[in-house]
Amino acid sequence: MAADHTRSAILSAAERLYAARGFADVTMRDIVTAANVNLSAVNYHFGSKDELIAELFVTRSLVTNRERLQELKAAESAGDGRAAIDDIFTALVGPTLRGCLGPGKQRSDAARFMIRASIESVAPIRKIKNREVDHLRRFAAAIRRALPDHDPADIFWSIHFALAMAHQTIRDTERLDKLSDGACDTDDVAAIVTRIVGVSVLMLTHRARPVRTATGR
Repeated sequence: MAADHTRSAILSAAERLYAARGFADVTMRDIVTAANVNLSAVNYHFGSKDELIAELFVTRSLVTNRERLQELKAAESAGDGRAAIDDIFTALVGPTLRGCLGPGKQRSDAARFMIRASIESVAPIRKIKNREVDHLRRFAAAIRRALPDHDPADIFWSIHFALAMAHQTIRDTERLDKLSDGACDTDDVAAIVTRIVGVSVLMLTHRARPVRTATGR
């Protein structure tokens, strides 16, 4: 029990500090001071700063991915195995946006940690993102069932672009507020999800005209 308490204290302190200050500015000594443990405890439980960051990211990502897949499963059940395309994209981006945006979420350590993870490119998080793609393949398969005649490459691009829009929105809400003079309500998370889903569906279902070359061919 004491070991579990120590581990939890380290994770909580690290998440709070990374959320507030970013990954580069927080040292292991900062974490042990905030957690009221010694450095050997951090090394024992996690081994290194990178492994600590990775565990925090995986823990938070598991919650989001579980919610994504639950929403996808519900959408497919409602459609007798074939979910509506807008419901698929809502399941893909909704949990991420709801987890990070909105007045209540943005003040939480968990949300601010994940926002940092989206903004700052650090090696342990990059490795996890590049490795853990199985849950995204579930979404690609669902889209193929919904749109069986579509080019598989278009489906993967649509997932990529939908996630990019979601993460860009999470990273740059302050910039969007300033750019739009407040016209874009970045606290209205449901509306943000609707906008991103709408663009994603349009990109995937719209048949683009061939691009003309400089010679007009």
